[in-house]
Amino acid sequence: MKNIQLIDHALLDEVSRMARESPRRRKNYNFHSADDDASHRLLNAMEPDSYIQPHRHIDPAKDETIIVLRGRFGVVFFDPSGAISGTTVLDANGPAMGLTVPHGVFHTLVALAPAGVFFESKAGPYRPLAADERARWSPTEQDAAAHEYLRHLAELFQ
Repeated sequence: MKNIQLIDHALLDEVSRMARESPRRRKNYNFHSADDDASHRLLNAMEPDSYIQPHRHIDPAKDETIIVLRGRFGVVFFDPSGAISGTTVLDANGPAMGLTVPHGVFHTLVALAPAGVFFESKAGPYRPLAADERARWSPTEQDAAAHEYLRHLAELFQ
């Protein structure tokens, strides 16, 4: 029998622990076996102080589906100039727990509670974000301004 992977509370706890211990304060747990697989399926655990630079996926095959399994996340959408074009809250126990982000749409997620975990699915193969997929109007993860920008984004959900 093939290796069946169970998604249970023990796995969510383990991935959350790894996120807490990670310098980036988030951790992926991949179900796909290689970066060149045609379908990427993964858990993404995030802590509230983890910053994901706003980005988009230009490839028409890279629509991204996110389903929250634990916790609460704010999703922010931007127009190409960086103006906020929309927000939504995804909550494992709320009215909306998932969404699909079409390719070409600038977006980011903000963890609104500790130990949050979402399931993510998009087409492979994995390719690092290209320069034109990163929002040039936002700080990079390494930029000193990233913490303040994350705080600003989190305030959208208070």
